[in-house]
Amino acid sequence: MKFHHVGVACKDVQAELQNIRKLHKIVEETAVVFDPNQQAELCMVTVEDGLNIEFVSGKPVENLLKKRISYYHICYEVEDINATIEHLTQNGGMLISPPKEAILFNNRKVAFLMLPYGIVELLNAN
Repeated sequence: MKFHHVGVACKDVQAELQNIRKLHKIVEETAVVFDPNQQAELCMVTVEDGLNIEFVSGKPVENLLKKRISYYHICYEVEDINATIEHLTQNGGMLISPPKEAILFNNRKVAFLMLPYGIVELLNAN
């Protein structure tokens, strides 16, 4: 598993983009997209030190935002999403969203699991 990005919950992706631009130098930014598979509006930015931050608004983060929580997930890129899911679930992880294509990542598959340290997104490398 290779670290890929941090997911941040927000009510309005455009507003969060304005905020992050005030705080950090953005070196790369995707278009804001709506992904019907994830039921979310999404955008990825890369800040000057190389950290990738994904802004997520919509159904998946509604409950977090009601609790005033903005941290959503950490994402790891993996070579074999199914094998990684099997390994993590055999070792105490719980699958909360099975693999499905993600528009933001050129239709590569993503899955979400609950691990002892929080929600983890797996992003298939291919």
